[in-house]
Amino acid sequence: MKDFYEHIYQKQQAVQDMPSNKQIAQWAVSLMHLLFPERNSHTYHEVADVAAAFQVAEAELYQLLLKTKACGNCDVKQVASDFFKHLPAIYETMLTDAQAILDGDPAAQSLNEVIRTYPGFLAICIYRMAHELLLLGIPLIPRILTEYAHSKTGIDIHPGARIAEYLHIDHGTGVVIGETCIIGKHVKLYQGVTLGALAVDKSLSNTQRHPIIEDHVIIYAGATILGGETVVGHHSVIGGNVWLTSSVGPYTTVYHQANSKFIDSKPIV
Repeated sequence: MKDFYEHIYQKQQAVQDMPSNKQIAQWAVSLMHLLFPERNSHTYHEVADVAAAFQVAEAELYQLLLKTKACGNCDVKQVASDFFKHLPAIYETMLTDAQAILDGDPAAQSLNEVIRTYPGFLAICIYRMAHELLLLGIPLIPRILTEYAHSKTGIDIHPGARIAEYLHIDHGTGVVIGETCIIGKHVKLYQGVTLGALAVDKSLSNTQRHPIIEDHVIIYAGATILGGETVVGHHSVIGGNVWLTSSVGPYTTVYHQANSKFIDSKPIV
């Protein structure tokens, strides 16, 4: 056992020191509560109080980064400042996601309901914060954030994915969006959709492994779309349980029937 204890001890010495996953997730959730008071019972009575709250959130991010050894070569003060400078634009994009859910789900009664209760909205918001941190060069923390959202919602969005405005994830459980996936505007994903790689091979790192979904595409429950060369053209509809590994053009309907795949290239009306 002595050798075993020594092995564990050496691993502890080598591990990257950083705040706990819980602390990192709490920062993101607190920021969401600040951005969306619908999710929080606390209210501010003056604009100055709101400004102070954002300053506290920025200071908390700075402390998280400062305590993260993997950020040793980052200008963490500048990163924290840049993140909050970009936050108004991120917030506006989050609002488009909420609007897309409200417009696309007959069961949604108000933006307040979407923001407060919908798992798809929570997962998208956490992704958008994580994606910004990734763009700013922060290691590991973006993945911790999206895995937190994954654990809470069943929606797995890699922070490296590039997702435009007005994303609607309906129900959401089992949705997987891979690292190099590109998603256009006004895309609607139902539960169980996988946007993944055609092959899982480490040599494919840093290549386009996941599909491109153009604007105004609807992908129904259980559909699987794979491959970095697979493009789903704009205004297309991918039916439930379809397995797609090749590109389809704009205004295409793809559906699954009796163990066969059918493609109808007629314009959708």
